[in-house]
Amino acid sequence: MTREIRGLRSRLVAMLIACSGACVFAVAPLAADAQRAADDLAVAVVNDRAADVRALLARGADPNANDANGEPMLIVAARNGSVGSVDALLAGRADVNARNRYGDTALMIAALNGHLEVMKKLRARNADVNNAGWTALIYAATGGHDDAVRYLLAEGADLNAASPNGTTALMMAVREGRTSTVELLIARGADVNRRNQNSASALDWAKRNNDAALVARLQRAGAK
Repeated sequence: MTREIRGLRSRLVAMLIACSGACVFAVAPLAADAQRAADDLAVAVVNDRAADVRALLARGADPNANDANGEPMLIVAARNGSVGSVDALLAGRADVNARNRYGDTALMIAALNGHLEVMKKLRARNADVNNAGWTALIYAATGGHDDAVRYLLAEGADLNAASPNGTTALMMAVREGRTSTVELLIARGADVNRRNQNSASALDWAKRNNDAALVARLQRAGAK
């Protein structure tokens, strides 16, 4: 290798090393800025300061960023019933069907907490009402939120949809002692004899809870 070529290679290596160092120092502030923006956005969402949410998004905050617990911002807003923040995030192109580490979506979390207005806004942006796994209807029944149950059924929710372990909305309503929700689901035609992967039915769960009223109601509906 000639002296000229060796010298050229040395200069190139030196340039690459210098660039690498500069890149490290350049990326670090960017990452810190993104984290600060996400933290500020989470505070605004939790407190439903919609104007602040819009301002932060306009300055480049990521509508699909996660909070410190790894929760997508839209799910944080849905959990807190932050209607204005939900509007702002959706307008900022937040992923309406984003999931957290448990597989929950914003619609599911809103249903669990009975935030009907939030649910309607999410559905207006095509939130999936019959996603695979646990569903918004199962969550609404778990929380005993009858208005949410009625709304989801009107939106086409599968009455007998089952979770990965075979649990249905009726089973969860029975388990949590949600008497009016059980009545509603039965009236809408829920399968009272469905069984989960452990071969347990809604009637079995009512018996385990020593809930004589629900046992009687399920039996009148044909549960065996």
